[in-house]
Amino acid sequence: MSTLLEVSGVSVSFDGFKAINNLSFQIADAELRAVIGPNGAGKTTFMDIVTGKTRPDEGRVIWGERSVSLLRMNEAQIAREGIGRKFQKPTVFENQTVRENFLMALKKDRGVLSVLLFRPSKADHEQVDALAEQVGMLAELDRLAGELSHGQKQWLEIGMLLAQEPRLLLVDEPAAGMTPEEREHTSELLVQAAKTRAVVVVEHDMEFVRRLGCKVTVLHEGAVLAEGSLDHVTSNSDVIDVYLGR
Repeated sequence: MSTLLEVSGVSVSFDGFKAINNLSFQIADAELRAVIGPNGAGKTTFMDIVTGKTRPDEGRVIWGERSVSLLRMNEAQIAREGIGRKFQKPTVFENQTVRENFLMALKKDRGVLSVLLFRPSKADHEQVDALAEQVGMLAELDRLAGELSHGQKQWLEIGMLLAQEPRLLLVDEPAAGMTPEEREHTSELLVQAAKTRAVVVVEHDMEFVRRLGCKVTVLHEGAVLAEGSLDHVTSNSDVIDVYLGR
């Protein structure tokens, strides 16, 4: 598998506090990766750097087959390169139906005029049906997004990100606030999504991480502390000291 994203020697400080400290790691082009670590370990800052929200003080962030630098791009350019991000709190259009939310998210020309004049075609509706089926929302297409459960809103938002056809999906704590059944469905959804793209999941819930069955990167004080299977990293004495507690 070829490398899709390479973060190398990246550091960033806020008011003298090193949030990311010489961070280096790689993601392959169809890989599921979990990122864990205590609060303040740099998990969110790492995602901010990859998506262009935060500029590092030093280091490189290299993307794709053409090895382009993401640090030369703004947030909109990075999104167009195919990097999608899902924040912890779902952001869906509550007063629109699930179908309308999906239609708005489809990968289209986003000029003002084209958005105003957008009339969905038969192919657009078919694509929405396929997305809804993929995330388990087919029966909810005509419901208002505001009526959905917390878990369903998360799935809708994941589906809306998938509609953009990203090559890398960054997902922040998807299991937070979900019922056990919702967590199970969410883990299956992310495992499926990672078959055709890279998916990086930042998560605190160890049971959820276990369900993902993927390589785990442990961050601590802005650097990689350990990497490997969940069993491998959770038996690492450094990880036990800083994260899991003895």
